[in-house]
Formats: sequence, structure tokens, C-alpha cells
Amino acid sequence: MELLTMLSFLGAAIVLTLVPGPDNLFTLAQSIAKGKNAGIFTTLGLCTGLLVHIVAATIGISAIIYQSSLAFTIVKYAGAAYLLYLAYKSFREQGSTFDLDSADSLDYKSLYKKGIIMNLLNPKVSLFFLALFPQFINYENGNVPIQMLVLGVLFLAQAFVIFTLISLFAGRVGYFLRKNTSLSKKINMVQGTLFTVIGLKIAFSQK
Repeated sequence: MELLTMLSFLGAAIVLTLVPGPDNLFTLAQSIAKGKNAGIFTTLGLCTGLLVHIVAATIGISAIIYQSSLAFTIVKYAGAAYLLYLAYKSFREQGSTFDLDSADSLDYKSLYKKGIIMNLLNPKVSLFFLALFPQFINYENGNVPIQMLVLGVLFLAQAFVIFTLISLFAGRVGYFLRKNTSLSKKINMVQGTLFTVIGLKIAFSQK
């Protein structure tokens, strides 16, 4: 694969990753509510989910999901339901304050799992790869699966960097918000609202 093609793909991937979407909004919400470490472990989970989508796109499973309206619908509504459940939990905790020194008590394993589930239950990720990757594949060179895998690794790397930066920035903002008692009580409401928006966005998404 030519270097120019890889750089062009990387530029497109960065722009598309920065556009507000379910993954970066989910990372933003977790980082503001629970700190940068929560965002980073959520990012690790999201990137693990991305890795699964990349492999699925490479071996053709994503194309099968795309062609099956039933499979697409099941995955889509499962993802929306999961996010609405997280929103419900956040709204239930509305009004509670946050302990600025509770970073050590965070359940990082749970955050990691949430990231994986969040990403895997978003069928738009696989469809996005199916739409983006072919534009940068040189079919004359052969080895199409290998080319797709290379592009997938590039996408994964830049996504990890961007999501980590979002975690660091949002975690810092969240720290100052949590220092203010009145604002701290509203963080769960903001997080719940974000989860609701993401869930509805997935639920009403089309192929």
C-alpha cells in the first residue's frame, strides 16, 4: 500500500473521528462524570470493539450484517436499549455528589466492558468501515484483506489517540465541575442526557 494512500486515509479517519458521534460522546460523558482514567479505560474498551469490527470487515462478516435487515435491526436496537439503560441509571443517581478522591475505587473492568459493548452494539461502525475502506483499496495490487487490515490498524491507532486526548481534556473539565457542589449534582443528569441522545441516534439510524 502506497504511503500517500495511507496518509490520505489517516487524514480522512481523523476528521471523521473528530465529528461528534456515539463513541467520542460516550468517552466524553464518562470522563466528565468519573475522571480521565474512566475515559481512558472506556477508550480501551471502545478500541477493542473497533478491533472486532475491523476483523469483521476484513473477513466479510460486516457485509453479511449490512445485507441482512433483520441482523442490522437487532444489533441496532440492542445498542440503543443498552445506552438508554445507562441513561436510566445516570438519571437515578441525579443529585448525588462526586468524591474527587474516589479514582482508586473506580471499577475499571466495568468501564472497559461498557466500552466494548457500546461499540459492538453499534452496527453503524461496521457499515462505516464498509463505506470508507474500499475508497482507499488498490484492487490491482491484490491482497485486499491485508490492505483492509492495514487501514483498520491505522484507524484504530488514530482513534485511540483522539479518544485519549478527549479523556484527558474532559477529565480536567469534569474535575473542576465536581469541585463545585451544585454543579457536581448535575453531572449525572448531563451524562444521562448524553447517553439518551446517543441511544436515540443509534435507534433511528438507517443503513
